[in-house]
Amino acid sequence: MIKYESMYILKPDMEEEKKDALVKRFSDIVEKSGGKVEKIDEWGKKRLAYPIQYLNDGYYVLMTFEAETTLPAELERNYKISDDVLRYMVVNLEDQKA
Repeated sequence: MIKYESMYILKPDMEEEKKDALVKRFSDIVEKSGGKVEKIDEWGKKRLAYPIQYLNDGYYVLMTFEAETTLPAELERNYKISDDVLRYMVVNLEDQKA
């Protein structure tokens, strides 16, 4: 299994329950695919570097996990189809060590 880090930005005006449900949904995708979520770090509402969809703020979430090589594509597909995700990125942490 390979270590990954995923950062995603949610719309800031969402209700707390909906934010929690999305964070749980994305971590469940990792676990159901045989991966292991090591840490979920919710940074909270932060200012964006530039407006996205006419929004100046976003709710930042950082997730560290271990998974097989096919999982990041599935996770990115789920980020794409969610209307509440403004931006996302998945990084292979083991490639960064070189």
